[in-house]
Amino acid sequence: MAEHGWFWRADAVSSAQVAALSADLDQVIDDDRLKRAGIGRERDFQVDRDTRGDWIFWLDRQRPAQAAFLAQAEQIRLALNRRLFLALFEFEAHYALYPPGAFYRRHFDSFRGTANRMVSLVLYLNHDWRPGDGGELVLYQPGGDEMARIAPRAGTLVLFRSEEIEHEVPPTRIDRASIAGWFRLNTTTTDHLDPPR
Repeated sequence: MAEHGWFWRADAVSSAQVAALSADLDQVIDDDRLKRAGIGRERDFQVDRDTRGDWIFWLDRQRPAQAAFLAQAEQIRLALNRRLFLALFEFEAHYALYPPGAFYRRHFDSFRGTANRMVSLVLYLNHDWRPGDGGELVLYQPGGDEMARIAPRAGTLVLFRSEEIEHEVPPTRIDRASIAGWFRLNTTTTDHLDPPR
């Protein structure tokens, strides 16, 4: 991560934890709690199906599987701060479900200089993904060329610099389930709460 701005590892999370998160996401779906994802924040928020087609649910500590994952993310936050001398303050994350045909066009998770999202995290929950199913995470070099294409297999964890790594999700042919999250700096001031709650 220090040298290239990104890192990935297969089987970074136990199969039991992936199963618990998958079951929790299934319950969220059954409870009809997923919301169509959009772009922008607050007054700038808009649903743009030409940009992204996923459905999301923001994680909290109320359900055991989510609480366990968020505790693990806290350990990652502390390790990133220690090893990369970052001042990451908090972590936010949501489930992301891409139905067949859904995609997310090439983008950055944070724009340089906004100093909020610094490191992005993706954890995959897809047990039956096979080559040809689509929905990979494609990372791009600063010059624009593809540098990595990561299969969305259950337990695979990806970390990358939010301001530096442009990425996309090409169309998926099957349901693609994941957790997307961001380690953030504290940019709250007396006049501005970030992120807004």
